[in-house]
Amino acid sequence: MAVVVGWLGGYAVLCAARPFASCRRCRGAGEVERFGKPRMCPRCHGKRLRLRVGRRAHNAWRRTQQAGTRPTPQKVGR
Repeated sequence: MAVVVGWLGGYAVLCAARPFASCRRCRGAGEVERFGKPRMCPRCHGKRLRLRVGRRAHNAWRRTQQAGTRPTPQKVGR
């Protein structure tokens, strides 16, 4: 159990420090070979990077939390 918690903590730190990783399909090259010709990678669209799964989950959680939070009332000064 401690190993899993340690791994998740390390992955959370990694997602915060480096939210992007090399594309898995093109291995960070931005191009894939199709029918003998180099083409733009369909997964990363030639950007060479992808958002990590943990960072994607964090962003979704943050958007959901912010959408459900009431705005703080503003004080009206006289």
